[in-house]
Amino acid sequence: MAITFYSLGAAEEVTGSKHILEVDGQSYLIDCGAFQGSRAEADRKNRDFGIPVDRIENAVLTHGHYDHCGLLPLLTKRGYKGNIFATPASRDLASLIMMDSAKIQAHDADFFRRQAKKRGEKFDWEPLFDEADVVKAANQIVGLSYNRPMPIGDGVKLEFYDAGHILGSAMAFFTVKKDGKETRILCSGDLGRSNRPIIRDPDHKLPAPDYIVLESTYGDRRHDSTDNAMEKLADLAKRTVKTRGRILIPAFAIERTQELVYYFHLLVDDGIIPEIPIYVDSPMATNATTIFQVHPECYGEDIHEAFIKHHKNPFGFNSLHFTTSVDESKALNEHTGPLIIISADGMCEAGRITHHLANSIGDPNTTILTVGYMAQNTLGRRIRNKETDLKIHGQWFKRRAAVEEINAFSAHADYFEAGQWLDSLDTSRLKKILLVHGEPKAQAYFKKYLIEKGYTNTEIVQYGKSYEFD
Repeated sequence: MAITFYSLGAAEEVTGSKHILEVDGQSYLIDCGAFQGSRAEADRKNRDFGIPVDRIENAVLTHGHYDHCGLLPLLTKRGYKGNIFATPASRDLASLIMMDSAKIQAHDADFFRRQAKKRGEKFDWEPLFDEADVVKAANQIVGLSYNRPMPIGDGVKLEFYDAGHILGSAMAFFTVKKDGKETRILCSGDLGRSNRPIIRDPDHKLPAPDYIVLESTYGDRRHDSTDNAMEKLADLAKRTVKTRGRILIPAFAIERTQELVYYFHLLVDDGIIPEIPIYVDSPMATNATTIFQVHPECYGEDIHEAFIKHHKNPFGFNSLHFTTSVDESKALNEHTGPLIIISADGMCEAGRITHHLANSIGDPNTTILTVGYMAQNTLGRRIRNKETDLKIHGQWFKRRAAVEEINAFSAHADYFEAGQWLDSLDTSRLKKILLVHGEPKAQAYFKKYLIEKGYTNTEIVQYGKSYEFD
Protein backbone atom coordinates (compact mmCIF):
# COMPACT_ATOMS: atom_id res chain seq x y z
CA MET A 1 0.00 0.00 0.00
CA ALA A 2 1.48 3.34 -1.08
CA ILE A 3 0.17 6.57 0.52
CA THR A 4 1.58 9.93 -0.51
CA PHE A 5 0.71 13.48 0.50
CA TYR A 6 1.66 16.65 -1.33
CA SER A 7 0.48 20.25 -1.46
CA LEU A 8 -0.35 22.49 -4.41
CA GLY A 9 -1.29 25.51 -2.30
CA ALA A 10 -0.95 26.92 1.22
CA ALA A 11 2.54 25.44 1.41
CA GLU A 12 4.73 28.02 3.18
CA GLU A 13 1.95 30.53 2.55
CA VAL A 14 -1.51 31.14 3.96
CA THR A 15 -3.93 31.26 1.04
CA GLY A 16 -4.96 28.87 -1.73
CA SER A 17 -5.28 25.61 0.21
CA LYS A 18 -4.99 22.58 -2.10
CA HIS A 19 -3.65 19.25 -0.90
CA ILE A 20 -3.53 15.81 -2.50
CA LEU A 21 -3.71 12.51 -0.64
CA GLU A 22 -2.77 9.69 -3.01
CA VAL A 23 -3.53 6.06 -2.16
CA ASP A 24 -2.23 3.43 -4.58
CA GLY A 25 -2.50 5.89 -7.45
CA GLN A 26 -5.97 7.16 -6.53
CA SER A 27 -5.94 10.88 -5.70
CA TYR A 28 -8.15 12.61 -3.13
CA LEU A 29 -8.26 16.40 -3.22
CA ILE A 30 -8.47 18.16 0.14
CA ASP A 31 -9.76 21.72 -0.42
CA CYS A 32 -9.52 23.72 -3.62
CA GLY A 33 -9.01 27.28 -2.45
CA ALA A 34 -8.28 30.47 -4.32
CA PHE A 35 -5.04 32.35 -3.76
CA GLN A 36 -5.44 35.89 -2.42
CA GLY A 37 -2.83 38.62 -2.72
CA SER A 38 -1.74 41.03 -5.42
CA ARG A 39 -4.11 40.87 -8.40
CA ALA A 40 -1.50 39.74 -10.95
CA GLU A 41 0.01 37.05 -8.72
CA ALA A 42 -3.39 35.79 -7.60
CA ASP A 43 -4.61 35.52 -11.19
CA ARG A 44 -1.49 33.62 -12.27
CA LYS A 45 -1.61 31.15 -9.38
CA ASN A 46 -5.35 30.58 -9.61
CA ARG A 47 -5.28 29.82 -13.34
CA ASP A 48 -2.33 27.44 -13.07
CA PHE A 49 -3.22 25.46 -9.97
CA GLY A 50 -1.67 22.20 -11.22
CA ILE A 51 -4.39 19.85 -9.95
CA PRO A 52 -4.51 16.51 -11.84
CA VAL A 53 -8.26 16.70 -12.53
CA ASP A 54 -8.38 13.39 -14.41
CA ARG A 55 -6.82 11.49 -11.48
CA ILE A 56 -9.02 12.76 -8.63
CA GLU A 57 -11.20 10.03 -7.18
CA ASN A 58 -13.10 12.31 -4.77
CA ALA A 59 -12.74 15.81 -3.32
CA VAL A 60 -13.13 16.94 0.28
CA LEU A 61 -13.95 20.46 1.47
CA THR A 62 -13.05 21.27 5.07
CA HIS A 63 -14.97 24.56 5.23
CA GLY A 64 -16.51 27.39 3.24
CA HIS A 65 -13.83 30.08 3.28
CA TYR A 66 -12.74 31.40 -0.12
CA ASP A 67 -9.13 30.29 0.33
CA HIS A 68 -10.40 26.71 0.73
CA CYS A 69 -13.38 26.52 -1.67
CA GLY A 70 -12.84 29.36 -4.15
CA LEU A 71 -11.58 27.31 -7.11
CA LEU A 72 -14.05 24.42 -6.95
CA PRO A 73 -16.00 25.90 -9.90
CA LEU A 74 -12.78 26.01 -11.93
CA LEU A 75 -12.08 22.40 -10.95
CA THR A 76 -15.45 21.22 -12.25
CA LYS A 77 -15.18 23.53 -15.28
CA ARG A 78 -11.96 21.70 -16.19
CA GLY A 79 -13.67 18.36 -16.12
CA TYR A 80 -13.92 17.06 -12.56
CA LYS A 81 -17.17 15.10 -12.25
CA GLY A 82 -16.79 13.38 -8.87
CA ASN A 83 -18.20 14.12 -5.44
CA ILE A 84 -17.16 17.01 -3.22
CA PHE A 85 -17.78 16.02 0.41
CA ALA A 86 -18.57 18.79 2.92
CA THR A 87 -20.75 19.33 5.97
CA PRO A 88 -24.23 20.72 5.21
CA ALA A 89 -23.33 24.15 6.65
CA SER A 90 -20.08 24.24 4.64
CA ARG A 91 -22.02 23.32 1.51
CA ASP A 92 -24.36 26.29 2.00
CA LEU A 93 -21.60 28.77 2.87
CA ALA A 94 -19.31 27.63 0.05
CA SER A 95 -22.12 27.97 -2.48
CA LEU A 96 -22.64 31.55 -1.32
CA ILE A 97 -18.91 32.36 -1.44
CA MET A 98 -18.40 30.85 -4.89
CA MET A 99 -21.40 32.64 -6.41
CA ASP A 100 -20.26 35.94 -4.96
CA SER A 101 -16.82 35.39 -6.49
CA ALA A 102 -18.35 34.71 -9.92
CA LYS A 103 -20.35 37.94 -9.74
CA ILE A 104 -17.34 39.98 -8.63
CA GLN A 105 -15.21 38.56 -11.44
CA ALA A 106 -17.90 39.38 -14.03
CA HIS A 107 -18.21 42.91 -12.63
CA ASP A 108 -14.43 43.41 -12.62
CA ALA A 109 -14.08 42.13 -16.17
CA ASP A 110 -16.77 44.52 -17.37
CA PHE A 111 -15.26 47.46 -15.45
CA PHE A 112 -11.70 46.93 -16.67
CA ARG A 113 -12.88 46.31 -20.21
CA ARG A 114 -14.68 49.67 -20.25
CA GLN A 115 -11.65 51.41 -18.71
CA ALA A 116 -9.33 49.88 -21.31
CA LYS A 117 -11.69 50.93 -24.12
CA LYS A 118 -11.57 54.53 -22.89
CA ARG A 119 -7.77 54.41 -23.08
CA GLY A 120 -7.86 52.81 -26.51
CA GLU A 121 -6.22 49.66 -25.15
CA LYS A 122 -7.01 45.98 -25.62
CA PHE A 123 -8.30 44.03 -22.63
CA ASP A 124 -8.29 40.24 -22.81
CA TRP A 125 -8.71 39.16 -19.17
CA GLU A 126 -11.55 36.71 -18.61
CA PRO A 127 -13.09 35.50 -15.31
CA LEU A 128 -11.89 32.17 -13.96
CA PHE A 129 -15.46 30.90 -13.95
CA ASP A 130 -19.03 32.15 -14.21
CA GLU A 131 -22.27 31.59 -12.32
CA ALA A 132 -23.16 28.48 -14.34
CA ASP A 133 -19.84 26.92 -13.28
CA VAL A 134 -20.72 27.65 -9.64
CA VAL A 135 -24.09 25.93 -10.00
CA LYS A 136 -22.32 22.91 -11.48
CA ALA A 137 -19.80 22.75 -8.61
CA ALA A 138 -22.51 23.23 -5.98
CA ASN A 139 -24.48 20.33 -7.47
CA GLN A 140 -21.48 18.06 -6.91
CA ILE A 141 -21.22 18.85 -3.18
CA VAL A 142 -22.44 15.95 -1.04
CA GLY A 143 -23.50 16.85 2.49
CA LEU A 144 -21.81 14.72 5.14
CA SER A 145 -22.53 15.41 8.80
CA TYR A 146 -19.99 15.19 11.59
CA ASN A 147 -19.14 11.73 12.94
CA ARG A 148 -20.65 9.87 9.98
CA PRO A 149 -17.99 7.59 8.38
CA MET A 150 -18.23 7.51 4.58
CA PRO A 151 -16.37 5.19 2.17
CA ILE A 152 -14.93 7.42 -0.58
CA GLY A 153 -12.64 5.01 -2.43
CA ASP A 154 -11.09 1.57 -2.46
CA GLY A 155 -10.19 0.97 1.18
CA VAL A 156 -10.50 4.69 2.03
CA LYS A 157 -12.98 6.06 4.56
CA LEU A 158 -13.65 9.72 5.43
CA GLU A 159 -15.08 11.06 8.66
CA PHE A 160 -15.62 14.71 9.62
CA TYR A 161 -14.94 16.07 13.10
CA ASP A 162 -15.78 19.60 14.23
CA ALA A 163 -12.80 21.93 13.68
CA GLY A 164 -14.35 24.80 15.66
CA HIS A 165 -13.14 27.33 13.06
CA ILE A 166 -16.30 28.62 11.35
CA LEU A 167 -19.84 27.35 10.99
CA GLY A 168 -19.64 23.82 9.58
CA SER A 169 -15.84 23.66 9.55
CA ALA A 170 -14.41 20.17 9.72
CA MET A 171 -11.27 18.20 10.26
CA ALA A 172 -11.02 15.47 7.63
CA PHE A 173 -10.03 12.10 9.14
CA PHE A 174 -9.00 9.48 6.58
CA THR A 175 -8.75 5.80 7.46
CA VAL A 176 -6.97 3.71 4.83
CA LYS A 177 -7.28 -0.09 5.15
CA LYS A 178 -5.51 -2.30 2.66
CA ASP A 179 -3.61 -5.59 2.75
CA GLY A 180 -4.37 -6.01 6.43
CA LYS A 181 -2.81 -2.65 7.32
CA GLU A 182 -4.54 0.49 8.60
CA THR A 183 -3.21 4.05 8.30
CA ARG A 184 -4.98 7.04 9.83
CA ILE A 185 -4.46 10.57 8.52
CA LEU A 186 -5.93 13.66 10.15
CA CYS A 187 -6.12 16.89 8.12
CA SER A 188 -7.00 19.75 10.42
CA GLY A 189 -8.32 22.13 7.77
CA ASP A 190 -8.29 25.42 9.65
CA LEU A 191 -8.17 24.66 13.36
CA GLY A 192 -10.37 26.82 15.56
CA ARG A 193 -10.21 27.92 19.17
CA SER A 194 -11.92 26.91 22.38
CA ASN A 195 -14.43 29.06 24.28
CA ARG A 196 -15.48 31.17 21.31
CA PRO A 197 -19.06 32.33 20.80
CA ILE A 198 -21.59 30.81 18.40
CA ILE A 199 -19.84 27.55 17.42
CA ARG A 200 -18.52 24.56 19.35
CA ASP A 201 -14.92 23.98 20.44
CA PRO A 202 -12.60 21.94 18.19
CA ASP A 203 -13.22 18.24 18.68
CA HIS A 204 -10.45 16.25 20.35
CA LYS A 205 -12.18 12.91 20.87
CA LEU A 206 -10.81 11.38 17.71
CA PRO A 207 -9.26 8.01 16.96
CA ALA A 208 -5.49 8.09 17.37
CA PRO A 209 -3.97 9.36 14.09
CA ASP A 210 -0.73 8.19 12.51
CA TYR A 211 -0.20 11.44 10.64
CA ILE A 212 -1.48 14.97 11.22
CA VAL A 213 -1.55 17.67 8.54
CA LEU A 214 -1.82 20.79 10.68
CA GLU A 215 -2.43 24.42 9.80
CA SER A 216 -0.02 27.02 11.24
CA THR A 217 -1.45 30.45 10.40
CA TYR A 218 -0.68 31.87 13.84
CA GLY A 219 2.34 29.68 14.51
CA ASP A 220 4.27 32.53 16.12
CA ARG A 221 1.49 34.57 17.76
CA ARG A 222 -0.76 34.55 20.81
CA HIS A 223 -4.26 35.99 20.65
CA ASP A 224 -5.61 38.56 23.06
CA SER A 225 -8.25 37.36 25.50
CA THR A 226 -11.91 37.77 24.60
CA ASP A 227 -12.47 39.83 27.76
CA ASN A 228 -9.88 42.38 26.60
CA ALA A 229 -11.46 42.41 23.15
CA MET A 230 -14.91 43.18 24.56
CA GLU A 231 -13.43 45.97 26.67
CA LYS A 232 -11.64 47.48 23.68
CA LEU A 233 -14.76 47.25 21.50
CA ALA A 234 -16.70 49.08 24.19
CA ASP A 235 -14.00 51.77 24.58
CA LEU A 236 -13.86 52.40 20.83
CA ALA A 237 -17.65 52.62 20.60
CA LYS A 238 -17.81 55.10 23.49
CA ARG A 239 -15.01 57.20 21.97
CA THR A 240 -16.81 57.25 18.64
CA VAL A 241 -19.99 58.48 20.30
CA LYS A 242 -18.03 61.37 21.87
CA THR A 243 -16.31 62.38 18.63
CA ARG A 244 -19.40 61.70 16.51
CA GLY A 245 -17.09 59.82 14.18
CA ARG A 246 -17.23 56.38 12.66
CA ILE A 247 -15.59 52.99 13.01
CA LEU A 248 -14.88 51.00 9.86
CA ILE A 249 -14.39 47.28 10.47
CA PRO A 250 -13.15 45.22 7.51
CA ALA A 251 -14.49 41.77 8.33
CA PHE A 252 -14.95 38.53 6.48
CA ALA A 253 -18.62 38.00 5.67
CA ILE A 254 -18.57 34.56 7.24
CA GLU A 255 -18.03 34.03 10.98
CA ARG A 256 -16.18 37.27 11.78
CA THR A 257 -19.14 39.47 10.95
CA GLN A 258 -21.58 37.27 12.87
CA GLU A 259 -19.19 37.15 15.83
CA LEU A 260 -18.90 40.95 15.92
CA VAL A 261 -22.69 41.27 15.74
CA TYR A 262 -22.96 38.79 18.62
CA TYR A 263 -20.50 40.80 20.77
CA PHE A 264 -22.13 44.15 20.02
CA HIS A 265 -25.50 42.59 20.89
CA LEU A 266 -24.16 41.55 24.30
CA LEU A 267 -22.61 45.00 24.91
CA VAL A 268 -25.89 46.75 24.05
CA ASP A 269 -28.02 44.29 26.04
CA ASP A 270 -25.82 44.76 29.10
CA GLY A 271 -25.97 48.56 28.80
CA ILE A 272 -22.20 48.81 28.40
CA ILE A 273 -22.47 50.83 25.18
CA PRO A 274 -25.30 53.02 23.91
CA GLU A 275 -27.39 51.99 20.92
CA ILE A 276 -25.00 53.44 18.36
CA PRO A 277 -26.14 52.68 14.77
CA ILE A 278 -24.34 49.59 13.49
CA TYR A 279 -24.54 48.68 9.81
CA VAL A 280 -23.59 45.38 8.25
CA ASP A 281 -22.85 46.56 4.71
CA SER A 282 -22.20 43.36 2.83
CA PRO A 283 -24.76 41.40 0.82
CA MET A 284 -22.77 38.25 1.41
CA ALA A 285 -22.63 38.83 5.16
CA THR A 286 -26.39 39.37 5.20
CA ASN A 287 -26.95 36.11 3.33
CA ALA A 288 -24.38 34.31 5.46
CA THR A 289 -26.17 35.44 8.61
CA THR A 290 -29.32 33.80 7.27
CA ILE A 291 -27.35 30.58 6.80
CA PHE A 292 -26.13 30.84 10.39
CA GLN A 293 -29.73 31.08 11.55
CA VAL A 294 -30.70 27.80 9.83
CA HIS A 295 -27.79 25.75 11.18
CA PRO A 296 -28.23 25.73 14.97
CA GLU A 297 -26.79 22.19 14.99
CA CYS A 298 -23.37 23.90 14.84
CA TYR A 299 -23.97 26.22 17.82
CA GLY A 300 -22.12 25.98 21.10
CA GLU A 301 -23.70 26.08 24.55
CA ASP A 302 -23.14 29.83 25.12
CA ILE A 303 -25.38 30.98 22.29
CA HIS A 304 -28.09 28.55 23.39
CA GLU A 305 -27.95 29.91 26.95
CA ALA A 306 -27.84 33.59 25.97
CA PHE A 307 -30.34 33.63 23.12
CA ILE A 308 -31.87 30.43 21.75
CA LYS A 309 -33.30 29.25 25.06
CA HIS A 310 -35.01 32.65 25.42
CA HIS A 311 -36.31 32.64 21.82
CA LYS A 312 -34.12 35.63 20.91
CA ASN A 313 -32.32 36.17 17.62
CA PRO A 314 -28.57 36.42 18.36
CA PHE A 315 -28.02 38.19 15.04
CA GLY A 316 -30.61 40.97 15.36
CA PHE A 317 -31.20 43.91 17.73
CA ASN A 318 -32.63 47.45 17.53
CA SER A 319 -29.45 49.36 16.61
CA LEU A 320 -28.31 46.78 14.04
CA HIS A 321 -29.12 47.30 10.36
CA PHE A 322 -28.39 45.24 7.25
CA THR A 323 -28.05 47.20 4.00
CA THR A 324 -29.80 45.64 1.03
CA SER A 325 -28.82 47.86 -1.90
CA VAL A 326 -25.95 49.85 -3.37
CA ASP A 327 -27.90 53.07 -2.76
CA GLU A 328 -28.20 52.25 0.95
CA SER A 329 -24.47 51.58 1.07
CA LYS A 330 -23.66 54.90 -0.63
CA ALA A 331 -26.02 56.73 1.73
CA LEU A 332 -23.81 55.72 4.66
CA ASN A 333 -21.17 58.13 3.34
CA GLU A 334 -23.55 60.99 4.09
CA HIS A 335 -24.48 59.70 7.54
CA THR A 336 -23.71 62.18 10.32
CA GLY A 337 -23.08 61.37 13.92
CA PRO A 338 -21.57 58.22 15.43
CA LEU A 339 -21.65 55.14 13.23
CA ILE A 340 -20.13 51.66 13.02
CA ILE A 341 -19.82 49.94 9.63
CA ILE A 342 -18.91 46.25 9.34
CA SER A 343 -18.15 45.42 5.73
CA ALA A 344 -16.37 42.86 3.58
CA ASP A 345 -13.83 41.97 2.33
CA GLY A 346 -11.79 41.21 5.41
CA MET A 347 -8.44 41.95 3.73
CA CYS A 348 -9.76 45.13 2.04
CA GLU A 349 -9.00 43.79 -1.43
CA ALA A 350 -12.55 44.05 -2.77
CA GLY A 351 -16.13 44.69 -1.75
CA ARG A 352 -17.89 47.67 -0.23
CA ILE A 353 -15.29 48.23 2.48
CA THR A 354 -12.94 49.66 -0.16
CA HIS A 355 -15.47 52.39 -0.99
CA HIS A 356 -15.95 53.26 2.69
CA LEU A 357 -12.18 53.42 3.14
CA ALA A 358 -11.79 55.71 0.12
CA ASN A 359 -14.50 57.98 1.56
CA SER A 360 -13.29 58.14 5.17
CA ILE A 361 -9.60 57.23 5.36
CA GLY A 362 -8.60 60.90 5.34
CA ASP A 363 -10.90 61.76 8.27
CA PRO A 364 -9.13 61.91 11.68
CA ASN A 365 -12.46 61.13 13.38
CA THR A 366 -12.57 57.76 11.63
CA THR A 367 -11.13 54.63 13.23
CA ILE A 368 -10.24 51.61 11.12
CA LEU A 369 -10.45 48.54 13.31
CA THR A 370 -8.73 45.41 12.00
CA VAL A 371 -9.99 42.21 13.57
CA GLY A 372 -8.39 39.39 11.61
CA TYR A 373 -5.52 38.08 9.58
CA MET A 374 -4.26 40.26 6.73
CA ALA A 375 -2.23 38.44 4.08
CA GLN A 376 0.96 39.91 2.69
CA ASN A 377 0.59 42.45 -0.12
CA THR A 378 -3.05 43.22 0.69
CA LEU A 379 -4.46 46.66 1.41
CA GLY A 380 -5.55 45.36 4.82
CA ARG A 381 -1.96 44.46 5.74
CA ARG A 382 -0.76 47.93 4.70
CA ILE A 383 -3.49 49.54 6.80
CA ARG A 384 -2.68 47.34 9.78
CA ASN A 385 0.98 48.34 9.38
CA LYS A 386 -0.22 51.98 9.62
CA GLU A 387 1.17 53.06 6.28
CA THR A 388 0.31 56.67 5.49
CA ASP A 389 0.01 56.59 1.70
CA LEU A 390 -2.45 53.99 0.42
CA LYS A 391 -3.75 53.17 -3.04
CA ILE A 392 -7.48 52.41 -3.28
CA HIS A 393 -9.25 51.89 -6.62
CA GLY A 394 -6.13 53.04 -8.42
CA GLN A 395 -5.94 56.37 -6.55
CA TRP A 396 -3.60 57.45 -3.76
CA PHE A 397 -5.02 58.51 -0.40
CA LYS A 398 -3.39 60.04 2.66
CA ARG A 399 -4.43 58.13 5.78
CA ARG A 400 -5.43 60.38 8.66
CA ALA A 401 -7.81 57.86 10.20
CA ALA A 402 -6.68 56.07 13.34
CA VAL A 403 -5.86 52.36 13.06
CA GLU A 404 -6.64 49.96 15.89
CA GLU A 405 -6.27 46.19 16.08
CA ILE A 406 -8.00 43.45 18.03
CA ASN A 407 -6.56 40.00 17.41
CA ALA A 408 -8.80 38.12 19.85
CA PHE A 409 -11.41 37.50 17.16
CA SER A 410 -9.25 35.24 15.07
CA ALA A 411 -10.97 31.99 14.18
CA HIS A 412 -7.56 30.26 13.99
CA ALA A 413 -5.86 28.66 16.96
CA ASP A 414 -2.62 30.39 17.92
CA TYR A 415 0.52 28.31 18.53
CA PHE A 416 -0.24 27.76 22.22
CA GLU A 417 -3.88 26.78 21.58
CA ALA A 418 -2.85 24.43 18.78
CA GLY A 419 -0.32 22.86 21.13
CA GLN A 420 -2.98 22.39 23.80
CA TRP A 421 -5.28 20.76 21.25
CA LEU A 422 -2.51 18.38 20.17
CA ASP A 423 -1.87 17.47 23.80
CA SER A 424 -5.56 16.58 24.20
CA LEU A 425 -5.43 14.02 21.37
CA ASP A 426 -4.53 10.37 21.62
CA THR A 427 -1.06 10.54 20.06
CA SER A 428 -0.04 6.97 20.87
CA ARG A 429 0.26 6.15 17.14
CA LEU A 430 1.54 9.50 15.92
CA LYS A 431 4.47 9.26 13.48
CA LYS A 432 4.66 12.72 11.94
CA ILE A 433 3.13 16.20 11.89
CA LEU A 434 3.17 18.12 8.61
CA LEU A 435 2.69 21.90 8.80
CA VAL A 436 0.73 23.70 6.08
CA HIS A 437 -1.12 27.02 5.74
CA GLY A 438 1.36 29.41 7.32
CA GLU A 439 3.97 31.98 6.40
CA PRO A 440 7.60 30.80 6.72
CA LYS A 441 8.42 32.79 9.86
CA ALA A 442 5.32 31.55 11.69
CA GLN A 443 5.93 27.96 10.60
CA ALA A 444 9.57 27.99 11.68
CA TYR A 445 8.58 29.21 15.15
CA PHE A 446 5.73 26.71 15.42
CA LYS A 447 7.92 23.80 14.33
CA LYS A 448 10.50 24.69 16.99
CA TYR A 449 7.74 25.03 19.60
CA LEU A 450 6.24 21.63 18.77
CA ILE A 451 9.62 19.90 18.77
CA GLU A 452 10.34 21.37 22.22
CA LYS A 453 6.96 19.99 23.36
CA GLY A 454 8.02 16.53 22.27
CA TYR A 455 6.56 16.34 18.77
CA THR A 456 10.01 15.78 17.36
CA ASN A 457 8.97 14.52 13.94
CA THR A 458 7.44 17.79 12.73
CA GLU A 459 8.08 19.00 9.19
CA ILE A 460 7.12 22.05 7.14
CA VAL A 461 5.44 21.08 3.86
CA GLN A 462 7.04 22.44 0.71
CA TYR A 463 5.05 23.11 -2.45
CA GLY A 464 4.84 20.03 -4.68
CA LYS A 465 7.12 17.87 -2.52
CA SER A 466 5.83 14.35 -1.83
CA TYR A 467 5.65 12.91 1.70
CA GLU A 468 5.34 9.17 2.08
CA PHE A 469 2.98 7.77 4.73
CA ASP A 470 4.08 4.24 5.58
